[in-house]
Amino acid sequence: MNQTKEQGSYRMPFVAITTLFFMWGFLTCMNDVLIPHLKELFQLSYLQSMLVQFVFFGAYFIGSVIYFVISYFQGDPINRIGYKNGMLLGLVIAALGCFLFFPAAKFSSYGLFLTALFMLGLGFTLLQIAANPYVSLLGKPEGASSRLNLSQAFNSLGTTIAPIVGGFLIFEFFAVNGKITAQATEIPYVIFTGIFLLLAALLYKIKLPDFRSEEVAEQGLGALKFPQLKLGIVAIFFYVGGEVCIGSFIINFLALKEIMGLTESVSKNYLALYWGGAMIGRFLGAISLNQNINGLKKGLYMVLTAGAVFLLILGVVDLSFNQISVFLILIAVNLLGFFIGKSAPARTLSFFALISATLILLTIFSTGATAMWAILGVGLFNSIMWSNIFTLSIHGLGKYTSQGSSLLVMAILGGALLPLLQGAMADVIGIHKSFFIPVISYLYIAFFGFYCSAKLGVVKAAQVAGGH
Repeated sequence: MNQTKEQGSYRMPFVAITTLFFMWGFLTCMNDVLIPHLKELFQLSYLQSMLVQFVFFGAYFIGSVIYFVISYFQGDPINRIGYKNGMLLGLVIAALGCFLFFPAAKFSSYGLFLTALFMLGLGFTLLQIAANPYVSLLGKPEGASSRLNLSQAFNSLGTTIAPIVGGFLIFEFFAVNGKITAQATEIPYVIFTGIFLLLAALLYKIKLPDFRSEEVAEQGLGALKFPQLKLGIVAIFFYVGGEVCIGSFIINFLALKEIMGLTESVSKNYLALYWGGAMIGRFLGAISLNQNINGLKKGLYMVLTAGAVFLLILGVVDLSFNQISVFLILIAVNLLGFFIGKSAPARTLSFFALISATLILLTIFSTGATAMWAILGVGLFNSIMWSNIFTLSIHGLGKYTSQGSSLLVMAILGGALLPLLQGAMADVIGIHKSFFIPVISYLYIAFFGFYCSAKLGVVKAAQVAGGH
């Protein structure tokens, strides 16, 4: 890669792109609020309500397939039009998707809601393909994973705030006499439309470095000759699917009498803890993978950061310290996991995946507060999975990196299919037992980490990583 425009500081471009990470995290997590809302509004089964995630993440698959076909026959589109134009196009499509919520609410049509979500997913597909590798280029290669984890942390800030803000707007502020209505989504998503258009205008005005690849990949599926990529595609499928499964069912799960019997307006705060855990882990991952911080200083920074972000979450959620103090124990286990992983992506990935599988099994075989905290704790260990899987998968791909990246984004299809499968199982055996679906996901991810640790060795932080 070479840089053809400016050679100066990358701070402003990094801030601008990280803002995009925040917004697509916010809107992605809004789906978890929409699911119980639309389920009640249209009297849907669990399977039918999971069509929300099916069309949204299915758009990632279709969009990336289209992108891949174009790149196969005519060359990489992003390399041709530039990262900036790719992100601008993604923002405009996402704005259109948000605006379609207006007629969907007016006509109270579930089909139109799904159409709007599909369009929103297409916009985010372009943002993912363009923004993920772009952040890795904004600075020295050895800091790529650290930068991506930092951007992901702000992505997780969006997913943490979304249940609180979105839940308040839909379940309370725009509810009519406390009743669920289609119009509760009308004004919020029109506001989101304006925000995306404003971001597009600001991005258009900002001067961004222009990175273009001088290497031309050969025709064909050359990226698939790398075994770590093939296994990594499956790992991304299971990671996104497992993460989305849990987030999609938390509100309904906590409403079960044998769990906590909470209302939607209370459950949304605990959903924020699930996504907030990922934010904590990603901030810690950014520090852990920072090669400029060593020894005791790194450990001290991680402990202080974990405490500070926990206090931030405490300030955001409508819960007392006593209600969420158990979360501190889970954070301590997460910190211990980073120290055991010793900044080695493959080893840390395997360890975190095994902990996640264990926590979900504890959820399945317990009830009450134990089941609740076990499932919420998975968010902490999801934190570094996307970036580590992405990094390990494209290690050594060279001129096939862009092709490999598009195949990995295609695997986000897991977020469409696995929640749908869990929804079908929940209708038959109940939500509680249906969580065996994500257990399978995390066991495969653990296998992928072990494989990469054995075959690739320790992959340093100089690789390209991405953010979900």
